[in-house]
Amino acid sequence: MKSAIEKELSTYFEIMLNQRASRVKVSSMIEAEESENNNALWREHERIRSGFKEIFNDTSFNDIKEPDFSYLDLKIKIAEKIFENCYFCEMKCHIDRTTEKGFCNVKNPKIASEFMHMGEEAPIIPSHTIFFTGCNFECIYCQNFDISQFPEAGIEINESHLAEIIDKRRKEGSRNVNFVGGDPTPNLLYILKTMKLCNENIPVIWNSNFYMSKEVMKLLDGFIDLFLSDFKYGPEGCGEKLSKVPNYWNTVTRNHKMAKKSGDMIIRHLVLPGHVECCSKPILKWISENLGKETVVNIMGQYSPVYRACESEEITRYPSNQELEEVVNYAKSLGLINLI
Repeated sequence: MKSAIEKELSTYFEIMLNQRASRVKVSSMIEAEESENNNALWREHERIRSGFKEIFNDTSFNDIKEPDFSYLDLKIKIAEKIFENCYFCEMKCHIDRTTEKGFCNVKNPKIASEFMHMGEEAPIIPSHTIFFTGCNFECIYCQNFDISQFPEAGIEINESHLAEIIDKRRKEGSRNVNFVGGDPTPNLLYILKTMKLCNENIPVIWNSNFYMSKEVMKLLDGFIDLFLSDFKYGPEGCGEKLSKVPNYWNTVTRNHKMAKKSGDMIIRHLVLPGHVECCSKPILKWISENLGKETVVNIMGQYSPVYRACESEEITRYPSNQELEEVVNYAKSLGLINLI
């Protein structure tokens, strides 16, 4: 008998068990019309996207035949145009990243590590986790600051080689490929190109701070099988104070709503000391009211005051047991049933 979490993540589990084709595989078999005009490309993308869910649900492995120009190719072509005037994330710095670094300090994607991660949530392990360097956030307490704030720390791996590694890991028993960082958002074009070259059927996880632009959310629809979000802050401006990101709440809530319609989802929330009332409770209340009480939520208590946490007095300590218990009990009081 399936657990409540397995039911909520049922599509992900079916792909993981090779009972159905991944969204990447389905997108690669949908024929699309090519154009050099950006507006025409987007019109074609949205035409296909509007009917993608029905195609995805009706497609079997026997149907996978790649046309000359596919929906996945269309996504890549649009991402190439965005890359030249970058608005992958909500910062929208509009820098030509073929020649310069963006606000995220990322130009060419660099990878800090890739391995079979056994420390993630139970439904996704063993997870083939690929850590990118660089990030569009500047969290003063970043738990991965050694890679997120030092984009030159990684190594360059071309798309075909990484695709071979992903296929190899899948054959070794990975349940998914898990793109994280830093943050995967600055590296979207590279990720799209890499997955086009993979042969194995594998669920794709987008492990992100969820500060993507609306356009990127549309590109991820029909590509990502499971969204693993890091929902950090409530609506009171803590995002700008602690991570230097404006308009955090409106952007991230919009993106969660869009993600909920396009794939399965696990939401992570790291409890910050002194931020129970302004962040933890508003986030959990919003999830219960907007995404449903079956939404899988991981309330995380492993915050530690690292990097430059001393710059904000309230986060220079660990969260107390009382704070963690209060957050968990509040989630239960809201009726959230899939707490990890």
